[in-house]
Amino acid sequence: MYILGIWDGHDSGAALLKDNKIVFAANEERFTKRKLEIKFPYHSIGAALRFAGIKPDDVETVAFPTTELTKTLERIMPYSKEYYYAFRRRKMLRPRMEGLRHYLKYTMTSIGVLPLCNTISKSIISGQLNSMGFESYKLYAVDHHTAHAATAAFPSGSRKSLVITLDGLGDGLSGSISTLQKGELERHKEISAGNSLGIFYEQVTNIVGMRELEDEGKVMAMADYSFPFEFEKNRLKDFFTVRGTSIVAKYGPVAQYDMLSRIAWSMPREQFSYMAQQLTERVLEEFITNAMDEFGIDDVSMSGGVFSNVKANMAIKDISGLKNWFVFPHMGDGGIAMGAAMHANYLENGVSSYQFDDAYLGDGFSDGEMRDALKGQRNLTYEEVDSPGRHAGELINKNEYILWFQGRMEYGNRALGNRSIIANASDERVKEKLNIHVKQREWYQPFAPAMLKEDAPKLLEGIKGDGRFMTMVYKVREDKKDYLNSVIHVDLTARPQILSNSNVEYEAIMRQVRKKAGYGVVLNTSFNIHGLPIVRTPQDALETMKKTNTKYMFLGNYFVTQKK
Repeated sequence: MYILGIWDGHDSGAALLKDNKIVFAANEERFTKRKLEIKFPYHSIGAALRFAGIKPDDVETVAFPTTELTKTLERIMPYSKEYYYAFRRRKMLRPRMEGLRHYLKYTMTSIGVLPLCNTISKSIISGQLNSMGFESYKLYAVDHHTAHAATAAFPSGSRKSLVITLDGLGDGLSGSISTLQKGELERHKEISAGNSLGIFYEQVTNIVGMRELEDEGKVMAMADYSFPFEFEKNRLKDFFTVRGTSIVAKYGPVAQYDMLSRIAWSMPREQFSYMAQQLTERVLEEFITNAMDEFGIDDVSMSGGVFSNVKANMAIKDISGLKNWFVFPHMGDGGIAMGAAMHANYLENGVSSYQFDDAYLGDGFSDGEMRDALKGQRNLTYEEVDSPGRHAGELINKNEYILWFQGRMEYGNRALGNRSIIANASDERVKEKLNIHVKQREWYQPFAPAMLKEDAPKLLEGIKGDGRFMTMVYKVREDKKDYLNSVIHVDLTARPQILSNSNVEYEAIMRQVRKKAGYGVVLNTSFNIHGLPIVRTPQDALETMKKTNTKYMFLGNYFVTQKK
């Protein structure tokens, strides 16, 4: 049977399952070209149906997450959601009484699900689905953190695991602890929205002048440019306390925002970011250690926006006694359409495990479609090549960077080798070129390496767990820094994608690079201009090539050169 999961909030999207297989998953931003789109995912749903070759009537079950009060009000009044999108992304002049708007948000979002919210949300979602031709289907409203837990547990490959979710908030909660044992997913603990570590980090992001729900990764990167100090000197150290398997905030969200603003006023933003990052790592390490001890389980699966913090994930990885870890690659709210579908499939059919070898779950394009896109392009030449990976590797060995468009689009916000910009990992000059002229982003954000599995232990320390999805950072070996100059952060860490016979042409680039460099490693970053979504179609790729004035691109089997 076909089960469709949809999400109509922050980073909206759709996912389609058939029996125990993931058929398709994508987010609406790739179609509308508005990063972290918030509109109902009409395009993503249509793409999923087209890919599967089915009609709306073929879908037997539809599931969507989150029926809290604020989300229900947004469904009733979509213009309010559009206003907040522009406000959050700073697509307007700074409004008067900005602080009041934040206070109102933190007060309202903590309320959770009220009577009739479920019924009203279901009615609105049904109307939108019916307008697309959906008629005979069972509709599930799935709890927000249940959807996150499903994405953490069911694709993890673990038969028995501790399942942790942590994010800003959803349906009145900011986190949960569940267990997956013998195919049963059972929730044991909940963390209220008023004790949200995710909201804390979101507030820090806003206070240092960045966009909440979008720029938290910049705060994490900037933190490493502060001078370090002991935790006891951290002025934020008592903002959260871990009590067994509970996380307890000292202040409510409104008072916390006010106090953080007052503290941040008196120090450089790098130092303030360091304090927030240090506290986050300390809380997560203690919380998950306690959970492992209480439940006696040494495999941990995680999802929710807090786990996009890869430096905090590294602290978790190093917990004594932790055997295996898994972070769902689309851990934020953009992944809960799939979580809703997985939970519905679990309830309907008892499915609690999915083969999840890669995240190439979006649109793919044929050679003919790529050739059609190339025809008539001015100032571009192209030729078909037998081994795009080998040719790309030769160019990278000459310190060129290349645009790389292959196969099906990745699901999530990481480029994993099908919609990537690839360059030399050892030449720091290429990093500056990409930052300034191509990606157009802040200088302090590090790029990430992709490397062959056999070379990873030679370059990085403490390799452990799943390296396919770039959800973890590792320390770079001191004597191997020079091989990773363009992908190493100031604290000598790197966030790798580690590959082993999973993407043939992509890995062929690394094998060609290894012939000259000695190691199969490259710089890999997402194929987009900063602030825009990753490219989806061949036409998107060609437009980005022109806008960034890039000389070389591999579009499937076609080697494209820009004359200018």
